[in-house]
Amino acid sequence: MDGQPVRAADTAAPSYFLIESKGNWAGPGAGTFLLDAVALAEAGHRVRVYLVEDGVLSAAGRDVPEVERLAGAGVEILVDDFSAAQRALDAGRLSPHVKLAGMGTVAAALAEDGCTGVWH
Repeated sequence: MDGQPVRAADTAAPSYFLIESKGNWAGPGAGTFLLDAVALAEAGHRVRVYLVEDGVLSAAGRDVPEVERLAGAGVEILVDDFSAAQRALDAGRLSPHVKLAGMGTVAAALAEDGCTGVWH
């Protein structure tokens, strides 16, 4: 040891809050962004994905491959409650791996020390 105190921030893995606004049909960019979330989680980082606007449609249904992959990697998957309501998607029509959340959740997450936010 070099005599320097170890701070809590030095020992914690960075966290990422990734916001996806595009549906999975919007081209390869949306799918690649979600794969980036998987890679970050597999590297040991805390990762949360927030699906907003047309991104919420990616969580519609019971067996969505992209959502299954995220959940399998330990990614917390949040769906914007307002965007879901605007598209007539209630909790019963969404993957069981997701949780409805509001903008307050986004604000709190992005205000956390060590959290990096990325919007796609």
